[in-house]
Amino acid sequence: MTEARSEGAGALTFEEALARLEEVVRALEAGDRSLEESLALFQEGIELARLCQARLDEAEARIEKLLEIRDGAAVTEPFEPPGGQNP
Repeated sequence: MTEARSEGAGALTFEEALARLEEVVRALEAGDRSLEESLALFQEGIELARLCQARLDEAEARIEKLLEIRDGAAVTEPFEPPGGQNP
């Protein structure tokens, strides 16, 4: 089992997921893994890439809320990500 899946990739921060994704890419580019190891790394990389994209989407949603302007003043609202967990 890969490190990210064993730790629960969803619990990783964007920076942690990106760092692990970079490790996975380096391991795959080295080309010295077996087919099964390579497939497991590829799957982990896909999961990490999706997690990073989700974190970026959440950040974008937060920024959009912060930039909303009502009556000439910026309005901020707490961001409630899908599932109710704060990033």
